[in-house]
Amino acid sequence: MKIGDTVVRKSYNKDIVFKIIGFEIDENNQKIAILKGIAFRIIADSNIDDLEKTNSYDMRNVLIDKDVENILYKSIKKTKERNKKLSRATQKAQSYPKQAQIQSQVQNSYGMPGKVLHIDGDPEYLKICLDVYTKLGIPAIGKAIPENLQYKEVRALLEQHNPSILVITGHDAIVNNKGSLKDLKNYRNTSNFIKTVREARKYDPSLDSLVIFAGACQSNYEEIIKAGANFASSPSRVMIHALDPLLVVEKIACSRIDKVVPLEEILSHTVTGIKGVGGIETRGKFRLTMPLSIYNNY
Repeated sequence: MKIGDTVVRKSYNKDIVFKIIGFEIDENNQKIAILKGIAFRIIADSNIDDLEKTNSYDMRNVLIDKDVENILYKSIKKTKERNKKLSRATQKAQSYPKQAQIQSQVQNSYGMPGKVLHIDGDPEYLKICLDVYTKLGIPAIGKAIPENLQYKEVRALLEQHNPSILVITGHDAIVNNKGSLKDLKNYRNTSNFIKTVREARKYDPSLDSLVIFAGACQSNYEEIIKAGANFASSPSRVMIHALDPLLVVEKIACSRIDKVVPLEEILSHTVTGIKGVGGIETRGKFRLTMPLSIYNNY
């Protein structure tokens, strides 16, 4: 076994594919492997004897399976349709006389999705997310920062980039299944996500001005929401898909500013659904802008 190997845990019926990201010595002086989920935002550890090597996986292919493809296909289709309307409107704005432009004001406009700042504890997940944001036509800035350091950097990043949507994610897990689920010490990174949310709310306390998603697999949903997040994981302490944070904010970024996006519409847009993600009523961040400039093509 070596770092980078893809493995499954025999004692868990080989239910999840992991990548080995490190090794440690436990309290019994035994070598254990530190594991990162391939498709889920979870960190775990395991005795070496419990691991079994499996086929090498391309993370992008695992993350974007048929279910996720179907979700993204619909969103990307909407993005392309929006861009086509923009293109047609631009041609009309350049070709028609002034009177015709005035009569077609609705067409002589374009949309601005909300801007996303995505802070991720996992550089590999972040790169894939940024690629998907681009395909969806959503302006996004990404920063890979370990979960325990995110709270130190979030304020400066917010001031620098001034986003309307903030994602705070990475990996998390319940440390002891027999322990109290109310005890934040029983979670690997929930307390770190909470600290980062609180720092972000010091910068912008408005739930309407700055929309925040925070959390990862099995995170303490209730406490993250109390800290000031609009959306969080995980209400049923289940593992969430690595792209679930992106799928939530995509609905917010591309929904009109004058619309409170129905929660069921947002949550059904994710892979793990209401068991994995929850939140509060939140307005969209998509703004219509008018008119199109005649210099757009320059």
